[in-house]
Amino acid sequence: MSKRRHGLSKSRITAFEQCEKRLWLTVHRSELAEEDAAAQTRFSIGHAVGDAACAMHPDGLMVAAEPDLAAALDTTAKLMAEGVAGPIFEATLEYDGVLVRFDLLWSDGRGGWCAAEVKSSTSRKDYHLGDLATQIWVAQQNGLKISSAAIRHIDSSFVLRREGDLFGLFADAESLDEVAPLIATRAAVVAAARQTLDGAEPERAPSDHCQSPFPCEFEAYCRRHEPPGPEWPVTVLPQGGGKKWLERGVTDLMDVDASALNSTQLRVYEATRSGELFHDVDGAKETIDGWGWPRIYLDFETIAFAIPRWVGTRPYMQVPFQFSVHVEQSNGAVGHSEFLSLDGSDPRRVCAEALISQIPDAGPVITYNAPFERSRIVELAAAFPDLEPQLTAIAERIVDLLPVTRKHWYHRDQRGSWSIKKVLPTLGAELGYDKLEVADGGQAQAAYLEAISGADDARVRVLRDGLLAYCKLDTEAMIVLAHRLCGTERLQ
Repeated sequence: MSKRRHGLSKSRITAFEQCEKRLWLTVHRSELAEEDAAAQTRFSIGHAVGDAACAMHPDGLMVAAEPDLAAALDTTAKLMAEGVAGPIFEATLEYDGVLVRFDLLWSDGRGGWCAAEVKSSTSRKDYHLGDLATQIWVAQQNGLKISSAAIRHIDSSFVLRREGDLFGLFADAESLDEVAPLIATRAAVVAAARQTLDGAEPERAPSDHCQSPFPCEFEAYCRRHEPPGPEWPVTVLPQGGGKKWLERGVTDLMDVDASALNSTQLRVYEATRSGELFHDVDGAKETIDGWGWPRIYLDFETIAFAIPRWVGTRPYMQVPFQFSVHVEQSNGAVGHSEFLSLDGSDPRRVCAEALISQIPDAGPVITYNAPFERSRIVELAAAFPDLEPQLTAIAERIVDLLPVTRKHWYHRDQRGSWSIKKVLPTLGAELGYDKLEVADGGQAQAAYLEAISGADDARVRVLRDGLLAYCKLDTEAMIVLAHRLCGTERLQ
């Protein structure tokens, strides 16, 4: 009995080129895959970007895979034979059991064809070329003359000037010359992929390839039998220190040569070995006391759309839809205010006005990773010139609690990170993110998208409460941290 011939696609060949075991598991043990939220987000963004690319060509024709891909092959052949004027979306071709679907394929008017592979990134990446090479190889084996092959990516300089007008959103990186060497390898790659699929599960140890170019959904399965690593791996060393030691074959932090570490890495090393908290009270207090009063703690939540949603915004521009402000007076009194927009309209103007009204005219504006908050305010100032003086004044008063914490505080339970979510549990405070409906920035973005995408009123109320609690905790945590750094206590 002959073996089953497994069909191949662009995505399967891409999986094979990342790791032969990934392809085998995709076909034979797909139930072992563990997709994460980030993978689903990438898929959703890619789908939306693909739809936008098609919308740029109202004369284009979509090839539906209905009732199956065999019908798509027939439809594509018919459209190409008829010489359609506009581009063909999802043009479907097959050669030797390898089936590909082109994002866009159109006649160049000279007997040849142009192809574009649409990507949601803002530039062409090296790993895009393999996808394109597979498609062009199949097309050429079908007798098509390909005169142009481009990676059509998002142009990050694009600004939405008129609602619905996406002209200029995409830029083409012509790639036919670059993919030529890869096209020449496709037959061998396909043969090797088939040989892999016809054999037993490949043996390949997990390594860096598990995360490049994308996280592999089978990594947990492949690591299931690995012995537990050291309690304190060298990867807790910040500033890339862990990678250097791994390259030397050292995995345990306790085995590193301390004399080779920089001051920050040495602080992590010594605190981890001793189990003792590193806390330079005097240094932290000198900096924070110098900021003055009142202390204004600010945190933003933002959303970034690949395809600009509001006039005046760019692709992947971080648009603030929420903030929390705590204002602490020198006598210990603390007030709180907040802003949250969940109606789906452009939140920037109302956000800017709320900032101006809620932030006092004097006192440091304390943030955790100041470049982020400062950049958002500067962008708001550029968008609304009439508010620019007030917003610029706020931006100029921003100070950063993160470098103060990094310089003057480290507990080994942070495991090499100074994110506020890692630092907060080491303060002895009763605050925590683990019981929140919204517990991190990714969840905050997901909650925002759900709220503006037709959720019913009851669900929107739940999302609103979750977002408000999460953002409020970020600024509460900064108050607790500032006091703890200065050797005082404020645990709620």
